[in-house]
Amino acid sequence: MLQIWGLVLFYGLLTQSSAQLEATPGHPSDILNSSGSLTPPDLVSGLLGGLTNGLHKANVLGILQNLPILDTLKSVGGSSGGLIGGLLPKLTSIIPGLQDLISINVTNPVLLELGLEQSPDGHRLFVTIPLGMVLELKTFLTGELLKLDVKLNIIVEVIAVRDKDGKIHLVIGDCKHDPGSLKITLLEGVAPSLVQELVNTVTKTLIEQLPHLIQKEICPLLNEILSSLDVTLVHDVAELLIHGLTLHLKL
Repeated sequence: MLQIWGLVLFYGLLTQSSAQLEATPGHPSDILNSSGSLTPPDLVSGLLGGLTNGLHKANVLGILQNLPILDTLKSVGGSSGGLIGGLLPKLTSIIPGLQDLISINVTNPVLLELGLEQSPDGHRLFVTIPLGMVLELKTFLTGELLKLDVKLNIIVEVIAVRDKDGKIHLVIGDCKHDPGSLKITLLEGVAPSLVQELVNTVTKTLIEQLPHLIQKEICPLLNEILSSLDVTLVHDVAELLIHGLTLHLKL
């Protein structure tokens, strides 16, 4: 009799364990099982393509080209007269009547190919937005044109959240520049010795201020871009992230 009950208990536990295994998704295909769902490779290309198109539609290149860089440089230094104001007396003593020391124009803004990484726990995505531009600095003191090539990455965290109604959504988490990605390279021109101090100070201040300026202009665009993506795409990516399943990135 004990043997019979033992067999019943054994088969009961076996059945329960099998049912639990079947109910636990172990692969993206277990989650994306509807006919309208996308495969993981399609999700990756669709997400990156959608974000890229969204950034272009949001006029990210125009935003870069119209960055108030000169105003930012002038504002540094506060009551001391700012970056340019602090050096202006030295130069006006050489050339009386000098009014505008420098002009800065942004040319050739570019949005390079986006990158995508998934967190080790599978619940977050990190989108890399590589940006580039050329800064043309003209010193009216000498007439020389200096061209600086600038490269900077913005890193955007994408997470899945469940609202009070149980629906899953994608939202933007952290959005900031990658300090190690900033590169400023002199393309053309040689800084005259007369304004070398100015050029060095401008470059140093760009390194300190430009990443925050770009981040301030670009990051607010991302939530709206995310909300404009294809509904099926957003749903499927969110389902995988909420369950911590990999998108099998091969980028």
